[in-house]
Amino acid sequence: MTRRTLRALGLDVAPARHPLSYPGRPVTEPALLAGEELTPLVAGPGRLGTWRVGTAALDHVLASLGCPLTGRRHPVLAVGSNASPAQLAHKLTRQGLPATVPMVPVRVRGIGVGCSGHIGRFGYVAAAPYADPAAERPLVASWLDAGQLAAVDATELNYWRVLLPGDAFAMVLPSGRRLGGAYLYVSKWGVLTDPGSGLPRPGGGDQSALLAALLLASPRLRALLGPGPGNWVERAAADARVRAAGAQVFVDEGWVRSPEGLPAYDPAHGGDGASALCQDDLEDNPPQVSPALTHATTRTNREPSIPRLSS
Repeated sequence: MTRRTLRALGLDVAPARHPLSYPGRPVTEPALLAGEELTPLVAGPGRLGTWRVGTAALDHVLASLGCPLTGRRHPVLAVGSNASPAQLAHKLTRQGLPATVPMVPVRVRGIGVGCSGHIGRFGYVAAAPYADPAAERPLVASWLDAGQLAAVDATELNYWRVLLPGDAFAMVLPSGRRLGGAYLYVSKWGVLTDPGSGLPRPGGGDQSALLAALLLASPRLRALLGPGPGNWVERAAADARVRAAGAQVFVDEGWVRSPEGLPAYDPAHGGDGASALCQDDLEDNPPQVSPALTHATTRTNREPSIPRLSS
């Protein structure tokens, strides 16, 4: 039998190593990531742990590998590179953790995908969510154990991890079963808007095209990071001061808005991995949300300020 390695599947390019590949290639079907291999996961009518990996239930496979079962894991939705198995494996293995993670495309309502108002340490402009009641799209959910969640949190210092309730943001598995809730990383820097329309600039697409458009729109960015996308990621990755100056240009150009309409950050659930709700918690006692947090036109109680950075 041919091994389903990430390389054989064309899924082995991690944006952390190749910034212009951001956000990387996501999984497009339910699968179990196990190191450098991606095995199909066959959906069933029951809970995730009963889905099949070959002839065995997913929880049985996880137990045989000495890994926590699905009920004690934490579902985390990805709008950017965490949907890429190569990027997720990179984040976990470089911190000495096993990259054994169920990854499932989930149909999500109410979440738009934009661009964060900062420049990441690898030089790219990462994706960031915002509330969009009209949106419905697939987002990859990864079920992380407590250690894995803490490790991914450590790579997302420019984001808050918030709890997205299933009653306000419908999340439907390929089996048709709904999730009671899931975690989502929300940018601390807001989202970029399009200078022409004032609407959030679409994120999660071709990174080179995005950087080229930003360079075209701002002489200050061209002077700092241009002339092309390759120059941008090289200069930004090499110098934190350049990244900060670039983010300040975003603010000065008037391109940044706060991500209103999403749930507020709650340290009780968004702190360390040990305090986060797990799959069983979310299934048995789904989180509720105030109506004030379910509409993009309503101000949240988090109200992140857009930081001003010295250039």
